[in-house]
Amino acid sequence: MFKRLPGDEARNLVSTTPDTAVVFRPAVVTTPAILTIVILVWRILAGLVRTIWRHPIATAIPVVPGAVWYLYGWPPAACLVGIVALGLVAWAFIDRASFTRWVGYRLLAWWRLIWIYRRHWQPVMIVSGLGRHLRGRDYLPRLGKVTCTSWADLVTVRMLKGQAVKDWADRTDHLAQGFGAKSCRVALSQAGRLTLTFPRNDPLSEPLPALPVPEEPTVGPVEIGRCEDGRPWRLKVHGTHVLVAGATGAGKGSIIWSVIRALLPAARAGLVELWALDPKLMELSYGRDLFGPRYAATPEECADLLDEAVCVMQKRAARFAGLQRSHTPTADDPFVLVVVDEVAFLTAYQSDRQLRQRISAALATLTTQGRAVGVGVLAALQDPRKEVMNIRNLFPDKIALRLDESEQVDMVLGDGARDRGALADHISPVPELGAGVGYIRLEASPEPIRVRATYVSDDDIRTMAATFTGGEDR
Repeated sequence: MFKRLPGDEARNLVSTTPDTAVVFRPAVVTTPAILTIVILVWRILAGLVRTIWRHPIATAIPVVPGAVWYLYGWPPAACLVGIVALGLVAWAFIDRASFTRWVGYRLLAWWRLIWIYRRHWQPVMIVSGLGRHLRGRDYLPRLGKVTCTSWADLVTVRMLKGQAVKDWADRTDHLAQGFGAKSCRVALSQAGRLTLTFPRNDPLSEPLPALPVPEEPTVGPVEIGRCEDGRPWRLKVHGTHVLVAGATGAGKGSIIWSVIRALLPAARAGLVELWALDPKLMELSYGRDLFGPRYAATPEECADLLDEAVCVMQKRAARFAGLQRSHTPTADDPFVLVVVDEVAFLTAYQSDRQLRQRISAALATLTTQGRAVGVGVLAALQDPRKEVMNIRNLFPDKIALRLDESEQVDMVLGDGARDRGALADHISPVPELGAGVGYIRLEASPEPIRVRATYVSDDDIRTMAATFTGGEDR
């Protein structure tokens, strides 16, 4: 038995053709014209108020001259427009930086909002699958504010109810191509809201020269390069462990030597001790004099040096027990940074099984217990697979330079890092373009940040070794 349906009655439901479709026509409800007019007027007024609230200056630009024209005629209005235009031109010539920050980027953001994002929003959302077209109606995420910086557009979006960040992270390629950008990154700003980053240019396309050696000794976050947004890249090494992964020629040495260069004044002051493990005999050997007796090259020497670091750590832990929970570098208890150039050579490619197990155990002990007592590990490797480096999750901070495979990005930076924009497998293999460029994921933030380390040349290393081992003052 069929229930009564609104609209046309169900007729001819019985058919001898199995594939005959049964179509029900819903009832049509006529909306009063006055209600349609009220809704339309309300939407216009609400949109006008929202525009004035969000863009007061842009709204005042046509309104004020128009009001002056209406009240006093066109000559005063033309004079007003001319004075304002002349003032803006003078501002742009006198202080270009502030003009760009307060006017230029705002005008650019307004133009790109209208011409790029709002104009293409509906087709991009529907084609990429982030919007829905149901029963003749489009359900789209809401486009919010567009902010322009010197290198990228930051677009805020309110997601549809029921969407997740992963839905957007899986479609970054669709979004980038749809809005004419090379890439897109997704970050959760607050519940239900995202920030999409569309780069317009690459501020890290040129190599960065070595930074000057700091004047004051410090073990705090050391400056070793530049972030994509133009800020200095300061890497925390005291109170954490850092893992650097990258293919051959990706620039791992740039990060290692930039860190060492920034810590040299503190090492001279006795606040830092640099311990070096150089199984390849190619990278750290240039500045061997900087490490003194704490330099190891053969596997046996590396194992002995790691065991010595473990002893230092355990003795400090016994002295600190019940007295302090964090380490403050002093001349008696300096910060010990153990630098390992190619850790996989010691943990995976070492033919002596007992020696390999001894090194792996020492590294695991240091990375699990060392940072609280002032012993840190800075390790670099080429192959981030678990069977090669089974303790990679013990490093709170990780840096992914150029990698060979897309799967390796998540191996280094964690699940979902590549979907959020860490395209380490797309970094150029040309040294001038891609050496030292990478993505860093800190313990305190799951969002990857694109960075580039400075290049410390061989001459810079020799100068460092001659200066800081010869007793000269800079």
